Amino acid sequence: MMTRSPQGRTNRLIRTPLAVTAAIAVTAGVVAAAPGAKTAEPKPKLSLIAASTSVTLDSWKEDPGVYLDLGTYLTSENDAFELKVTRKSYKDPVTVSQVFRNGKKTTAKALPAGLVKDFSGLPDFAQVQLTDAAGKTVLKQTEAFCPNNASGRVRPDAPANSKYPQSCPVNPFTLGSVWGVENGWASNTYAGHYSKPVQLAAGTYTAKINVTKKYRDLFGIASKPQTVKVVVRERSWEEPPPVPAGRSAASADQGHAGHQGHEGHAAKAPVSGHGAHAAHGAPARTEAPATRTTGAGATFNVGHGPYPPAPPALPWALKKESLQRQSFAAATVGDRAGQTDGSRRAPAARPNAKRPTGKASVPAVPKPDLRSLPAYGITVSDGYEEVPGKDYLAFSANVWNAGPAKLVVDGFRSPGKELMDAYQYFYDAKGKQVGYTPTGTMEWDPRPGHEHWHFTDFASYRLLKADKKEKVRSGKEAFCLANTDAVDYTVKNANWHPDNTDLSTACGQENSISVREVLDVGSGDTYTQDLPGQSFDITNLPNGTYYIQVLANPENRLKETNHKNNSALRKVVLGGKKGARTVKVPAHELVNGN
Repeated sequence: MMTRSPQGRTNRLIRTPLAVTAAIAVTAGVVAAAPGAKTAEPKPKLSLIAASTSVTLDSWKEDPGVYLDLGTYLTSENDAFELKVTRKSYKDPVTVSQVFRNGKKTTAKALPAGLVKDFSGLPDFAQVQLTDAAGKTVLKQTEAFCPNNASGRVRPDAPANSKYPQSCPVNPFTLGSVWGVENGWASNTYAGHYSKPVQLAAGTYTAKINVTKKYRDLFGIASKPQTVKVVVRERSWEEPPPVPAGRSAASADQGHAGHQGHEGHAAKAPVSGHGAHAAHGAPARTEAPATRTTGAGATFNVGHGPYPPAPPALPWALKKESLQRQSFAAATVGDRAGQTDGSRRAPAARPNAKRPTGKASVPAVPKPDLRSLPAYGITVSDGYEEVPGKDYLAFSANVWNAGPAKLVVDGFRSPGKELMDAYQYFYDAKGKQVGYTPTGTMEWDPRPGHEHWHFTDFASYRLLKADKKEKVRSGKEAFCLANTDAVDYTVKNANWHPDNTDLSTACGQENSISVREVLDVGSGDTYTQDLPGQSFDITNLPNGTYYIQVLANPENRLKETNHKNNSALRKVVLGGKKGARTVKVPAHELVNGN
């Protein structure tokens, strides 16, 4: 079974360098606060630094363009740099405030209205100017800055871990986020997948990078432009990799092939393909940023949108290698230095050793609150190879947990049975389990790209007529839960570092005897309905106005604090004719994102 993006393209995954490892070693130019220095209200001292005086960037003949990761970082000293970004509703604009913490005292300063339009970062933060060897300016542009970007420590006495989330959300229906650079840390100013590659001929350039005046004035950042030598080299997949000084071409090719083979093994690709092909001596391509995702493309587990990557890091995802057969390739990620994008392969949550015993009860303790986001990533597709000649309405949907408690569901399998019995657990304020209730079943999904346990009746999707009566229902109602999207990290008990941000280990194997699935507070799970049987068959529907309904917990099997906010509607207008249907998606209040 194959999947395509709604636009009918194959998804091509390319990787990006983790330049942050260099930043960890950078200490020059960073001045620590004087020991014992105290202020009435600590404020961060922000500085722009460069990890290196020169960088080498690749432009590929098969996919021309240069990704301008110039290795510049924003450091925060004296205190953490923290921003709270939120909106009251989709009728209200996004607002941002700077947060100051002094012991137990927390204050906030509202920043100018209209400073940000969404949750992807501070727009037009860094100014980049490139001149060629003759001194001619060949490029001048601004870059957005996500403070949660791939980052690292610049002082050995800085906190070992950053308390801030690991990316800036890109879901158009995000409600709240927290951005920050930890005290003694630095975050890459490169905009990564928010930027497009630039066209540069092979040669040597000089880059001048500075924070734009608006932000220098706003945050008290000194005007100290960084200068970086940039060497652009043109390469091709068909050519052997460059030979390092002192090594023969044969040894370089051998070493590279071995490295690629190791990467393929570590990635544990479910189907052999590009990972194996990479061991045949292809050049080590300079990693480029993952494309900005809407949750509407093929990923490691079919349908789920990957956790949005913090540029320049990489989501755990797979690409379509062949149009003739399914052949996936795993992106190689892991908990290495500077990998702070939330896309690493998280260990699976452990279920209880045994299924619960004793009388089931639903105690009076905090419970999750499941809410639906309006559908997005809406497009019309055909039936692909599976059901050609049909028209389908494909879309992405997200159900998230507004808290104040996380959703914890364990599945237990009786030997020889195909289904697991599912149980929801409840916890007191100290994290002690104080109750449980049966809540349906889990089923094994054997389809390529899925191959994990789905919790049944988690959500349902319906296409409603203009009078909001049901017309078509999606066949998809079973899910493996994962925290793919940071929907609102400002709600009470929001977990800024959820564990299962991908599905590679979160949902068990075919021979699992038990599985635990968790939806943490503040996070949601995006699932894309783009396959026949999941998307809406609109082949014979008349043109006109419809509503896509995303409905969480449709059978009310899960216990939650509020069952009245489980439904979300998104208006769509169908047009065209059979075989060439169209869809228009009006803005949802102030949200234009589709």
